[in-house]
Amino acid sequence: MGIVNGLLRLVTWWNGQTIGTQIFTARKGVKVGEDDQGNVYYTTRDGGRRWEIYNGEVEASRISADWHGWLHHTFDQPPTEAPLAHKSWEQPHSENLTGTALAYAPAGSLRRPDPVERRDYEAWQPE
Repeated sequence: MGIVNGLLRLVTWWNGQTIGTQIFTARKGVKVGEDDQGNVYYTTRDGGRRWEIYNGEVEASRISADWHGWLHHTFDQPPTEAPLAHKSWEQPHSENLTGTALAYAPAGSLRRPDPVERRDYEAWQPE
């Protein structure tokens, strides 16, 4: 780890785990599991606190519903021990793309790369 990365970890939280989180995890954390994106989930020995260490960018929408429920004490057992039953119509988890170039833009949106000529609107002109 370089000096710049070390300094970033001291003053930012969005570049991975902070030094404080790393120390707390080393002292009190028990690894519970890992998801398909490489995020690692921990709990304290008494089970009172639960947290995750992101693999890469810290973005909450990268956590699947299974792990989200466990993190927020909705489920007592982690998905590694008691996986959720999924319906056939459920889509796989995907991160929130709002604010990115890949975000959904409906037909007629100004954000679309292929703007559509609008014919259903006439601008009001004062007399």
